[in-house]
Amino acid sequence: MSAWTAYRRHGKRTLALMLLVLLALPQAAGLWSLPLLDRLDGGLYDLRLRLTMPRTLDERVVIIDIDERSLARLGQWPWSRPRVAALIQELTGRQRVRALGIDAVFAEPDNSSGLRELERLAQQDLKGQAEFRDWLKHQTPRLDYDGELATVLSRSPVALGYYLTSDRAGRRSGRLPEPVAPLPQPPPGMLEWDGYASSIARLTAAAPGGGFFNAVTDRDGKLRSAPLVAAFDGQLYQSLALATLRLGLGDPVLNIERAEGAPGGPLGGVVLTGAMGEWRVPINARGDAMIPYRGPGGPDGGSYRYFSAIDVLDGQLPAGSLEGRYALLGFTTPGLMDLRATPVGEVYPGVEVHANLISGMLDGRIPHVPDYVTGYELLLVLVVGMVLVAGLPLLPLWGVLALGLGLSAALVAMNVWLYLGFGLVLPLASPLVLVVAALVVTIALGYFFESRAKRTLASQFATYAPPEIVRQMVRNPELYDMKARAAELTVMFCDVRGFTTLSETMEPQQLQALLTAVLNRLSRVIHEHQGTIDKYIGDCVMAFWGAPVTMPTHARHGVDAACAMIAALREFNAERAATSGEPPVHVGIGVHTGPMSVGNMGSDLRRAYTVVGDAVNLASRLEGLSRVYGVDLVVSGAAVAQVGVSDHVWQELDCVRVKGRSQAVSIYTVRAQVHENTPALQAELALWQRALSNWRAGEFADCRRHIDTLRQMNANYFLYQLYAERLASLPLGVPIPGWDGTTVFDAK
Repeated sequence: MSAWTAYRRHGKRTLALMLLVLLALPQAAGLWSLPLLDRLDGGLYDLRLRLTMPRTLDERVVIIDIDERSLARLGQWPWSRPRVAALIQELTGRQRVRALGIDAVFAEPDNSSGLRELERLAQQDLKGQAEFRDWLKHQTPRLDYDGELATVLSRSPVALGYYLTSDRAGRRSGRLPEPVAPLPQPPPGMLEWDGYASSIARLTAAAPGGGFFNAVTDRDGKLRSAPLVAAFDGQLYQSLALATLRLGLGDPVLNIERAEGAPGGPLGGVVLTGAMGEWRVPINARGDAMIPYRGPGGPDGGSYRYFSAIDVLDGQLPAGSLEGRYALLGFTTPGLMDLRATPVGEVYPGVEVHANLISGMLDGRIPHVPDYVTGYELLLVLVVGMVLVAGLPLLPLWGVLALGLGLSAALVAMNVWLYLGFGLVLPLASPLVLVVAALVVTIALGYFFESRAKRTLASQFATYAPPEIVRQMVRNPELYDMKARAAELTVMFCDVRGFTTLSETMEPQQLQALLTAVLNRLSRVIHEHQGTIDKYIGDCVMAFWGAPVTMPTHARHGVDAACAMIAALREFNAERAATSGEPPVHVGIGVHTGPMSVGNMGSDLRRAYTVVGDAVNLASRLEGLSRVYGVDLVVSGAAVAQVGVSDHVWQELDCVRVKGRSQAVSIYTVRAQVHENTPALQAELALWQRALSNWRAGEFADCRRHIDTLRQMNANYFLYQLYAERLASLPLGVPIPGWDGTTVFDAK
C-alpha cells in the first residue's frame, strides 16, 4: 500500500490532525491565549525548576531572621530604633557583613524615646522649670532615637526596603531613596507605579542604599519572577536585592540594555560595571527577573543559613562570623505576612526571594525568556505538526504510541537542555498538548469509533442509576447516551466519619462487614430518592441528581436523600447499640447544585459515567466543612435556593470561600423537619440570624452578645462555640477594613 493510498484510507484522521495543527498555530503565534495552556506551561516550568534546583548551601548570603523566638524576647515588630541600630551595628561592625538589606519599612517616627523619664518628672512637685530645662538640655541627644538609627545607617553598608504601589489615589508616605537614573520615557511594557510607602525621610536620607521589595505574582498566584527595576515619576528605581548587591560590589554603575538593541525598544537586561567586574542580569520587558530558586525555603530549606536576630543581638556569634557575606534582615513569622506562594513551596519566606536573586546575580544564573520566544514556539509547533500529520496516519497502534512518546521525550529533553545550558525559559505546553491531542484523535478515530460497537443503554447505566430510571431510559433510548454534556445538577458527597479510627481497632472482616452494612443503607436511600451513584471512594459515597434522566427538582431530591441518610444511620446506630453495644457511626454530607459536565469519562482502559467540574469540587469541600461546623449536613445556598419551600427548617452557617474558588458561597444545614419546628427553635434561629448579620457587618460586640445568649439557649450546639472562639480573636469596636464576614479556607 502506497503512502498516498494510506492517507486516502485514513482521510478523517489526516484531516483531524491538520485541523489540530491549524488550531495550535494561532496559540503559538500569540494571536490568542488559552488559560489552560498558560497554566500548564507554568506547571511545567515549576516542575522543571524543582527537578533542576541546586539544593546546595550558598554561604555568600545569610538571612537574619526576626523569628518567633526573637519576638518572644523583644516584643512585637517594629522594635525600638536603638534596638534596630544595635542589630545593624553588630552586623556591619563586629560581624563585618559586606552589605545588609533590610526587608522592612520604618514608616513612622519612634516617639517612645524618653517618655518614661518625662512622665516621672511631670509627676514630681518641681519648684520651678529650671531643673526640667537643665535635664532636657542634657538628655535631648538621648531622646532622638531616629537620629541614633540614622547615624548608624550613615556609617553602614545598608539598603533600606520600601514598596511601590499603584492605585487611583497614588498614596505616598515617607521618602524614596535617590533614583538610579532618569527615565523620562519608560520602555514599552515596563511596570510603572504611582505611589509608595517608604521609611521616614531622615532614615532614607541616611542609608547608603535603598530598594523596593514588591512581589508581582503570576495569574495562578505563584511568584516566579520579581521586578528588578521599576519606573516612577520619570525616574528609574532598583529592587532591594539589586541595591544590596550593588552596595556589596562597591556601587557599580547600572546601565539598562534594550531587548532589540534599539533605543526605544523594550527592556532586555541590567548591566553592572565596576572595579570588581561586570555582571549582566537578563530581565523581561516589565523589568522582572526570573527567580533562580536554589531549593525549599525556610531555615530548614538548606539554601541559606538563617540566624535568629536575638542570637545576633546577644552577641552569640563569634566576631567576624559573617565577614564578607550579604545579609538580609527579614521575617519568617507567619503573623508578619511575609510568606509567598512559589513554585518550590506554598509558604515561602519573602526575604529568601531576595537571597535567591542576589545569589543568582552573583553566579550569572538568572534564567530568562528570550525576545524571540514567539518565533521559536511557532516554528516548533509547525515542525511537530508536520511530523505528526506525516507519520501518524501510516502507523499501527504501537507505532502511533512510539512516535508520540518519542516526540514528547525529545521536546522535554531539548527544553531542559536549553534551560540548564543557556538559562532559556521556553514554552513547552503547546507542542506537548499538540502531540497528546494528536494521539487521542488518532486512537479515537482509528481504534475506538471504527472498531468498537455501541453497548446497549441499559447495560451502560445499570450500575449507576436505580432500576426505575434505567427502565425509563430503555423505553426511550434515543433520548439518552453516554456523551458528556453540560448541565445544572445536584451532587452529594457523604463520608463516614471516624472510620480510620475504627479500622485500627477492628479485624479486617469486621471492618468489611461494617462498611458494607453502612454503604448498603446509604446506597438504598440514594436509589429510593432517584439518585445516581457515581462512585465509592473508600468510606465515601458520591452521588448526583438530574442525570441521566432530567429531573427539574434534583436539588430537593438530593437534600431529602441526605436527611433520609442521616435518619437511616441513626436507626442503624440504635440497632448496633442494642445488640452489641458498639460505638455509633456518623457521617458528614455536602450537597451543592451548579453547572457541571456529566457523561462517560475516563481512559480507554476504564471509563465511568461521572460528573466533573468546579461545582463537584465545591460539594466535596462542603462535605469537609461539615466537620468544621460540627454538623452532619452542609448545603450550598444554590441548592437551598432551588429547593425553596420544603419540609426542612434551614439554618445558615456561614459565607465561605474554599480553596480553588474565588467566589464566596453561603452554606446551610437542616436543623429540623417542618413538623418538628418549635417556638423555641424559631426564637433561636431568629436570634442566630441577627448574630450572623452583626458578624458580617463587623459589629462584633453585638454579635458576641447574641452568641452568648445562644450558647445559654443551646449549650451543646458546636456552631455557637465556633463563633465564640472566632470572636475571641477579634477586636471589639475596631472596624476591620474590607471585612465582609467571609471565612476563607485555604486547605482542601
